[in-house]
Amino acid sequence: MCEEHAGIARRALFVTGAAAALTLGSVSFAAADGQDQETRTVRGTLPTGSPDFVYVPVEVPAGVRELKVAYTYDKPSVPAGTAGNALDIGIFDEHGTELGGRGFRGWSGGARSEFFVRADDATPGYLPGPVRKGTWHIALGPYTVAPQGLNYEITVTLTYGEPGITPEPVYPPARAKGRGRAWYRGDCHLHSWYSDGRRTPAEIAALARAAGLDFINSSDHNTHSAHAHWAAAAGDDLLVMLGEEVTTRNGHVLALGTEPGTFVDWRYRARDNRFGRFARRIRGAGGLVVPAHPHATCVGCGWKFGFGDADAVEVWNGPYTPDDEVTLADWDNMLVASVREGGRGWIPAMGNSDAHRDPDVVGSPQTVVLADDLTREAIQDGIRAGRSYVAESNRVSLSFTASGPRGEHAGIGGRLEVPRDAPVTVRLEVTGAPRCTVRLVTDQGVLFTGDPLPVSGTGTVEWATTPQYAAYVRAELRHETAAGPLPGALAAFTNPIFLGR
Repeated sequence: MCEEHAGIARRALFVTGAAAALTLGSVSFAAADGQDQETRTVRGTLPTGSPDFVYVPVEVPAGVRELKVAYTYDKPSVPAGTAGNALDIGIFDEHGTELGGRGFRGWSGGARSEFFVRADDATPGYLPGPVRKGTWHIALGPYTVAPQGLNYEITVTLTYGEPGITPEPVYPPARAKGRGRAWYRGDCHLHSWYSDGRRTPAEIAALARAAGLDFINSSDHNTHSAHAHWAAAAGDDLLVMLGEEVTTRNGHVLALGTEPGTFVDWRYRARDNRFGRFARRIRGAGGLVVPAHPHATCVGCGWKFGFGDADAVEVWNGPYTPDDEVTLADWDNMLVASVREGGRGWIPAMGNSDAHRDPDVVGSPQTVVLADDLTREAIQDGIRAGRSYVAESNRVSLSFTASGPRGEHAGIGGRLEVPRDAPVTVRLEVTGAPRCTVRLVTDQGVLFTGDPLPVSGTGTVEWATTPQYAAYVRAELRHETAAGPLPGALAAFTNPIFLGR
């Protein structure tokens, strides 16, 4: 074993066109020279305020069958309220570390302490493929650094020999057996063991079926390595779309329903002015751009890129919490702003579980979409158009419509084309929400609050208005609240119906 020190003093600063990063001194290996295996260990220290990414070059000779990396770092005690050490890891191959380039070979964030890559297999989160000669780069992401600094140790092991054969990827179909134009239930924010989840695709699919879901979306953090492992989990009864949770230092965004094998880079902040490029990358690959949990309180989770590139926004993420309530209010404010533009350019809402492991519940919440069929494109069209509502489970079902004096009719995500002074009847039918309270929300605020539904959870509400009084109306179902004037947690909510021409 050969040991080297790779401290900050040996760094060379470079700029990728986005965030600045550090490249440390290279780790070099001799040619195989009759050896079966070689190992190198490097140590270093990252100070507080380190760049978002630090790259350790590894000079890989010819004839390598497998590359393995293991790493550790210290976690000293820190004062209350001070961030401790957290160090993510991944790797780029001989194609380099260019932003959005071809070099990506895997990322496990902080979920694993070691990984391997070879032609016929790789650790979950990493892509199998030949270990070719050239300069590879171990990517370190100092997520947070303690005041004492972050001491790390990386051990790189090369195993020599004939490479295996890289399997041809098989992807799930873009269509399942649907019911024609109907309401379909889905969860588009799920994590498997291909990032920081603990469930296999098969386990997630089984939970999705048990939750009454028709479609799901694979969204592992910063890697598309799971894409080739979902085919066996899909079926006539379950549409599996492929994507990624693009996890930047200024917020997370779902790439929802991209073409198989699509990689979306995450190594930039809002100040780098690069997000638009990767939003176009998502759309160019047939996906939707959906900012996730915009007001989440974890470090780097709050959304800082604005919503100009968003196709939808994840308003409800997992168990309903105060940050979801803030996101709901923020989204409603965006609806009001869109009214000034005649309702054009409004951003639909959706909800997802963000389930990682037990006891996270797949399908809580879930987005219920009116789509022409159970296909990737039809589901995406429904989400993009806002023909959807969000429910805490498949027990909750809604029918929400607005009608005018001459039989005019509009549903969720639509517009009721009637004069400003025309009488409008808004109707909400609910099942599966015992003791929940109906609220109807407009651009003026909450204008109707009903009595709690009976214990059967079934009820119908009608409300009369005009377009000049309410530019839009949306419905909420709230659980009973325990304290004061605050509304209870959501059981369901709809996208709006716009009123007037």
